[in-house]
Amino acid sequence: MNGNINEAPRLSLTTSEQKALRLRRRRRLKQNIPLFIMLIPVIAYYILFKYWPMGGLVIAFKNYNFADGILGSPWVGLKYFKLLFSSSNTLQIIWNTFWLSLLSLIFGFPIPIFLAILLNEVRKSWFKRWVQTIIYLPHFFSWVIVSGIVLSLFATDYGSINKVLKMFNIEPITFLYESKSWVSIFIGSGVWKEMGFSTIIYLAALTTIDPSLYESAGMDGATKWRQMWHVTLPGIRHTIILLLILAMGKVMEVGFDQVYNLQNAAVSDVSEVISTYIYKIGLGSSQFSLTTAMGFFESIISCSLVLIANRIAKKFDQALF
Repeated sequence: MNGNINEAPRLSLTTSEQKALRLRRRRRLKQNIPLFIMLIPVIAYYILFKYWPMGGLVIAFKNYNFADGILGSPWVGLKYFKLLFSSSNTLQIIWNTFWLSLLSLIFGFPIPIFLAILLNEVRKSWFKRWVQTIIYLPHFFSWVIVSGIVLSLFATDYGSINKVLKMFNIEPITFLYESKSWVSIFIGSGVWKEMGFSTIIYLAALTTIDPSLYESAGMDGATKWRQMWHVTLPGIRHTIILLLILAMGKVMEVGFDQVYNLQNAAVSDVSEVISTYIYKIGLGSSQFSLTTAMGFFESIISCSLVLIANRIAKKFDQALF
């Protein structure tokens, strides 16, 4: 035999086969044109509102002013990063952001999983739909509405809880003006508002579990709790890890609307976060370069946390990428 025995034979298409292949590709392209058209607004959204604004990060390295614009403003290197981290107030703001986000993750992440598992065990469909609607409804409320509900419950003068306490001759409690109680209200209101949305995602994931697994576990004598632990949770493990990785990217991101509508001067030591700092210093004081440096730092930390979480998940063959 001539040639290398390990060399695979070369396959060549005839002219007719090549024409047929091109026709199939054109036909497939024509069939998918509506899908490509539907994809255009999505691509335009990400280009205009996600990727294009990234060019503004250069402001963090310039002494930006309106007259010269982004390109014409003079370069100052890492001046604003040094100025940012030389202030003790900045370190406190970063800590507040991290601490509030971490608490929201610790208390807010497992609750939707627990609710989804419980709802999955409900056999009355009408009751299941009713509970789903009740817990999902707050997701559509703006934080202006939610903060109004919180104030009507916990306000010192007119709050419902203090009115009840007054009936028992108990002095009003300043829930919203004490750091510990404010943090608890902040975390609780966030969990209440968003737990329904995550529950729906986990309920959708639960529908992919093979019912025969529950039957087999039941025949082996497994109780409901055992079935949940050994069948339900492993069945939605991929979804849990995926959402956890995505949540890690938001550890340094506390929603501006929630904090701004709930904070007050008495609890500024725990309620001042990166988003409110950028609003007050950037827009209020026109220190755009300083706040851009803060935003750049936040993005780097968030990206790093996502990569670390994905790397850990990769060791268990559950990586997102």
